[in-house]
Amino acid sequence: MNKIIVTIDGWSSCGKSTLARGLAKELGYVYIDSGAMYRAVTLYFLRSHLDWSDAQAVADHLKDISLSFHQNEHTGQSEMFLNGENVEYVIRDLVVAEKVSEVAALGPVRTFAVAQQRQMGEKKGIVMDGRDIGTVVFPHAELKFFMTADNAVRVERRFKELYTKNPNISIEEVKNNLEMRDYIDSHRDISPLRQAEDAVVLDNSNMTMDEQLQFAMDLVRQRLKLQIQ
Repeated sequence: MNKIIVTIDGWSSCGKSTLARGLAKELGYVYIDSGAMYRAVTLYFLRSHLDWSDAQAVADHLKDISLSFHQNEHTGQSEMFLNGENVEYVIRDLVVAEKVSEVAALGPVRTFAVAQQRQMGEKKGIVMDGRDIGTVVFPHAELKFFMTADNAVRVERRFKELYTKNPNISIEEVKNNLEMRDYIDSHRDISPLRQAEDAVVLDNSNMTMDEQLQFAMDLVRQRLKLQIQ
């Protein structure tokens, strides 16, 4: 059966990765979390105490970064490895979240990540989520989604996710972090977050995970039928 590329772009905390994982599992495709790649680079820069306003230093450090995804044999989920170290949980910390949009806006970092992402999609059969996947990484993808949700819903989702790891976090901190990331993601000079003209908008403010997965799967099946014809 022919395989396609499915891209999922959208704002932070809209459930992009949840939908992407669900689709990949249903289709037997590979799930690639592009955001995890930028988070891993950010973690490396933070650990290296790098001043990322120094373009040469950024270029030099990128040469020492190796990113890969490995499947967890217990959960079946794809996890992010940085230079051989499993950093899947470390990169979800708020310290990384507060800086990832800045790092992801750097030209050399995006060039580095996009090159790897395109290589991962050469054989198709992937579901990738991020900010510029349908607009820059795979502009000719067979199916694109753009996810959004009410801001209050997004803040509540993100708060619940972070609270389990840090009970001292406040909902105001989460709200400020999301607003900052939204602004940086949509106003950066390189590959800003925007909806691709041919993307299907999915507002999941009032949808369950099962409902949004069913909505997406129906469209995937339609695209696959068109590929066969």
